[in-house]
Amino acid sequence: MNTVFESNLERYADLIVKVGLNVQKNQELLISAPITAYKFVRLVTKKAYEAGALNVLTDFYDEELKKIRLDSSSEEGLKAFPDWKAKGFIEMAENNVALLNLAAPNPSLLRDSDPKRVAILNRASAEAMKDFSAYIGGGKISWLIAAFPTIEWAQTVFPELSQDEAIDKLWENIFYTTRTDQENTVALWESHISNLNKNADRLNESKYKKLHYKGPGTDLSIEFHPQTKWISAQFTNDQGIPFVPNLPTEEVFTIPVKQGVNGTVTSTKPLNYSGTLIRNFSLTFKDGKVVEFTAEEGYETLKNLLETDEGASYLGEVALVPHNSPISNTNIIFNNTLFDENASCHIALGRALSVCVEEGKNMTAEQLQKVGFNESMIHVDFMIGSAELDIDGEKEDGTIEPIFKAGDWV
Repeated sequence: MNTVFESNLERYADLIVKVGLNVQKNQELLISAPITAYKFVRLVTKKAYEAGALNVLTDFYDEELKKIRLDSSSEEGLKAFPDWKAKGFIEMAENNVALLNLAAPNPSLLRDSDPKRVAILNRASAEAMKDFSAYIGGGKISWLIAAFPTIEWAQTVFPELSQDEAIDKLWENIFYTTRTDQENTVALWESHISNLNKNADRLNESKYKKLHYKGPGTDLSIEFHPQTKWISAQFTNDQGIPFVPNLPTEEVFTIPVKQGVNGTVTSTKPLNYSGTLIRNFSLTFKDGKVVEFTAEEGYETLKNLLETDEGASYLGEVALVPHNSPISNTNIIFNNTLFDENASCHIALGRALSVCVEEGKNMTAEQLQKVGFNESMIHVDFMIGSAELDIDGEKEDGTIEPIFKAGDWV
């Protein structure tokens, strides 16, 4: 292992602990990671203790075990989710745990699995963890999704390279897009977050009641409630501690009015949903709900996703990302939503985020519904941005202003 790689890896671990999670003295940290990431988990654990963590817990997993279960378990077995695990996550959240998810998906893992069985497993997990998901969606605790490359993932991104070359290339791009290939990483992130906050502030000052999207296969309007707000990469948890839930991140985002979405939108990048790729798909909305959809690949998976629950066929997030950004400029399709959503404007099916509502954390479900809040067990981002996307903002008095032209901020 060369010294440049080791230095980058140290900075990446530092970024995760100090900026992403912002681990505090005497705080517990839970790391969810693939078993292949054990060496990097050790490094992050060391950094966390150096930051004053009280205890670092680990939850290792192996995606191949998930596939074995899907292919071998009875249907009743797929519906079973351990009650102790769901209760354990809630208990940790109540004690202000910080949660790190090292995302290392195999985009083709479930390509040959029965989509209906996959849907049963996903629904059971989402249902069991929905109370804990409220802690995440509301930004009540510090949480972070960061990437760790695996051979399976790397070779879907760089199929022309050998295993070792593909892993090295993926690490190189992770370091580049997270700015950990530069010595002043933390300072660069402070500046980056400041710029994202300025974009969010400008949108909030403009008070747009609608956005109009136009692009190849896309003609869509999205409505907003006056009480919702645009926010950026940096959240603040219930203890008043700032954290950054995605590394990398390039987005500013808010939530739409549940019934205020109309028109058709076409994806611009594949969606990796739970081990299955959905490619070249489009959704048509009427009064907020998906009423028609198509997909060249992964149609059944998309169908099952939309049928997860009532809220799964409505939107819960709208995010603006310039086409001219570090991730987009790599010209790489990562087959990983964490990266691809930050290379492209995107929207999300399912659960809305209460952090995007003024005083949303303190609102009841009924109060949130009045601002058009969508409830669902799922929250799935998909990419709709490109160099050909134009977005106009419409104000309360009917004034139309360009926001994005040819994929970038005006």
